[in-house]
Amino acid sequence: MLGLNSKDTTLLVIVAAMTLLAPFFLNPFPEGSELAQFNAGYPDLMQRFVIFGIFAIGFNILFGLTGYLSFGHAAFLGVGSYAAIWSMKLVTLNVIPAILMAIVFGGLFALVVGWISLRRSGIYFSILTLAFAQMSYALAYSVLTPITGGETGLQLKSTDNPLLSNLAPNEIGRANLFGMDMRASFELVAGDWIWTFNSGYYIAAVVMLIAFYISIRIFRSPFGMMLRAVKSNQQRMSYTGLNTRPYMIAAFVISGAYAGLAGGLLVAMDTQVGPERMFWTASGEVVLMTILGGVGTLIGPVLGAGMIKYMENIISKINESILHQWFAFMPDGIEDFIVAMIYPFIGKGWHLTLGIVFMLVVIFLPGGLVEGGQRIGRLFGRKKKSDSAADAAANTPAE
Repeated sequence: MLGLNSKDTTLLVIVAAMTLLAPFFLNPFPEGSELAQFNAGYPDLMQRFVIFGIFAIGFNILFGLTGYLSFGHAAFLGVGSYAAIWSMKLVTLNVIPAILMAIVFGGLFALVVGWISLRRSGIYFSILTLAFAQMSYALAYSVLTPITGGETGLQLKSTDNPLLSNLAPNEIGRANLFGMDMRASFELVAGDWIWTFNSGYYIAAVVMLIAFYISIRIFRSPFGMMLRAVKSNQQRMSYTGLNTRPYMIAAFVISGAYAGLAGGLLVAMDTQVGPERMFWTASGEVVLMTILGGVGTLIGPVLGAGMIKYMENIISKINESILHQWFAFMPDGIEDFIVAMIYPFIGKGWHLTLGIVFMLVVIFLPGGLVEGGQRIGRLFGRKKKSDSAADAAANTPAE
């Protein structure tokens, strides 16, 4: 199906089902209950799940296949965002041209950065990409302020008059897809449960599924095999007379285009851009997403992106008052002690929890969350095999 083998087709179908039914999966607890704090099925967070999933998928094409670790991928995210917002301000509020412009400019900037950075490998390559990202951030923050808006960034204003959009005087335009507002939502209520279906999320989800499908085709293609060979032993390939540089630049440009796509989608969902998207911490975040999920795996980067964004938006909002509500049934002394023990790991301390999780994954699950799932699957598989073997032995007549 679609040029994929049965295993990859099954994976794509599972990802599509989970993505399309995400409002149900992410809101398992009824509104008003104490566990509703852990619900993540609201539009803004669901959009971030899929958009940063795209960002991590693109990064994994470079890092997972070639082993080249870039610390500057946020630069392409930012360039894509600025290209998208200018497309909306000057041309049209339709998100399709904005997303296409984000992909093109993200890929072109990646071509320039990759052409220079890929002259080196290892830590030197990583430092070069980090330097480019920080230079891009500095330019956006304080030098190219007429284009980037400087510290305050850019957003749609009443003075904007896109060429192909009919706006009333002093009207602030909204991002749309052929007239459909990105913020339009529909709520389904069943008892105490509320599920929100947002048009912007589903548009981003469809784009993510397309990006995921393309990544599968890249992984399974001869081009992907060549990139794996580069990761395995690039020096040996050079000794055979094969020039690996064009393959590396192509992988870098594709990865940068994915980052630009993610930046364009961020603008489509929330029409404002700031230079903080290009800061080095944003580049480090996508590295964490990929490693947590599983470097070189297909679904791993998406899982890693979802995990980090969940912790950032849900775990970080749990405060002392919520903890006291949870443990109010305990005696006062014990309640205060438990709250005092847990509080440093939540709220503003969620980074500490993320660091511990990252450390545990790197030590015990080098393959990330995907390896953890595979181990669990093998564990249950062994139990089933042992049970079937025991049944067979029990049913075998004695000689």
